[in-house]
Amino acid sequence: MHPPKARPGDRIAVLSPSFAAPAVAPEVHEQAMRRLAEVTGLVPVEYPTTRKLGATAEERAADLNAAFADPDIRAVIATIGGEDQITVIPHLDADAVRHDPKPFLGTSDNTNLHQWLWSQGIASFYGGSTQVHVGPGPGLDPEHTASLRAALVDGGRLEITDPGESEDVGKDWNDPLALTEYGDREPTEPWHWAGPAREVTGPTWGGCVEILEWVLAAGRFTAEPSDLDGGVLLLETSEELMPAREVSWIVRNLGERGLLAAADAVLLARPPVSDFARRPDPAERARLRAEQRDVVVDLVARYNPEAVVCVGVPFGHTRPQWILPHGGSVTVDGASRTVHADYA
Repeated sequence: MHPPKARPGDRIAVLSPSFAAPAVAPEVHEQAMRRLAEVTGLVPVEYPTTRKLGATAEERAADLNAAFADPDIRAVIATIGGEDQITVIPHLDADAVRHDPKPFLGTSDNTNLHQWLWSQGIASFYGGSTQVHVGPGPGLDPEHTASLRAALVDGGRLEITDPGESEDVGKDWNDPLALTEYGDREPTEPWHWAGPAREVTGPTWGGCVEILEWVLAAGRFTAEPSDLDGGVLLLETSEELMPAREVSWIVRNLGERGLLAAADAVLLARPPVSDFARRPDPAERARLRAEQRDVVVDLVARYNPEAVVCVGVPFGHTRPQWILPHGGSVTVDGASRTVHADYA
């Protein structure tokens, strides 16, 4: 099911299903709420745990259930990811989301929710964290604005393009400059293409590789490889800066489970390779990105040589960010070397 779009004036629930980042940096959050309303025409609605640090899994699930059950709420967006959303999933009300499906936007730890919605037959959108991509800096990047509006209100089909620059991390939220300046940005490398020069169109699934591993380990991934035939696999890595070797172990496990063989295309996001504590020089950053690229490309070729692979698409933990369909349709064209997303 593809949830209907919201309309200007509708209400959008702003939730913290994992980490309540707005409690730590309220100024960034409040700027995000103003911008969200201005860019989409929707009315942000906060819930009891949106700004509550240490909220229990049951409390956060109660807010999600309330938002999905409220007929006046027409979309749901997560403020940020975190690391314990997997404990929230058992408390969710499947009947409520199936009765009134709504667009859900989130990234990182919200891979848990995307996979759960996917298991209920409901498409969502990967990306859109308000605390990271809406609130900080001088404004929303054009790529984020276009895909945010497409996911929530406009629909349509967009070409996913390279913004030409990227940052691994923005300004520290405690720095007043976080409200007015981007982080340290650098030019991007051209996207890397591998596999046959053919066009693939299919529904997407996947998300943050670290969280996918948790979902699989918890037995929450209900799909069989045959359910995913012809799909487009989305893979991205988090700010934990996982070494390429560890990324390869997770991706190899996907291959052993038959999940790589089921994908007709794989999109691997540009990974973050630095943070506030670690900032390698430009050559080292390029090497770290290339290491991750090479291990994933080699593994996909081993398990599925017919898959079209594109590496470098900014849909994960870097900024600017494209929000991509999760369960919706994406076209990956290895001949023209283009990517298009359908935001139905």
